[in-house]
Amino acid sequence: MSTKPTHEQAQLHLQVYEQRREAKLRQARDWFFKNYHVTSIDDAMRIAPMMSEQGTFVSMVASYWEQACALLNYDLLHEDLFFETSGEFFGVWEMLKPVVPAFRERFVSKTFCANLEKAAQRYEKWIESRSPGHIAAMRDFMKQMRTQVAKAA
Repeated sequence: MSTKPTHEQAQLHLQVYEQRREAKLRQARDWFFKNYHVTSIDDAMRIAPMMSEQGTFVSMVASYWEQACALLNYDLLHEDLFFETSGEFFGVWEMLKPVVPAFRERFVSKTFCANLEKAAQRYEKWIESRSPGHIAAMRDFMKQMRTQVAKAA
């Protein structure tokens, strides 16, 4: 986007950010990044079974970012402002990406995390045009984190 954010977009952006500060969502996000290192649906179900606190944490994180990305994808949020200040969604997508196809198939939900996926694809193009190599560096860092988690287990 080459335009500046409107006042309404900036206000909505701040509201989306404010929701991230909610205590339970903060706890869920912290748990998610420390623990949700999965490569299969079996890993996902073992680490965060449905109806468990961990499953609720995954659901909270995924649904928060799915909603925020839907606002972006419907142009209610300003793309540049969102991408400049909200990179966490991309990390969430990268962590969910290995299991999304299996979840979509198992629960017959082709739209599961579709807004998050679309926003992540947009972000890749956006950031690579401004900072080439960033995505590769981020993926390498996340791979190192997964390796450290695996060694500690």
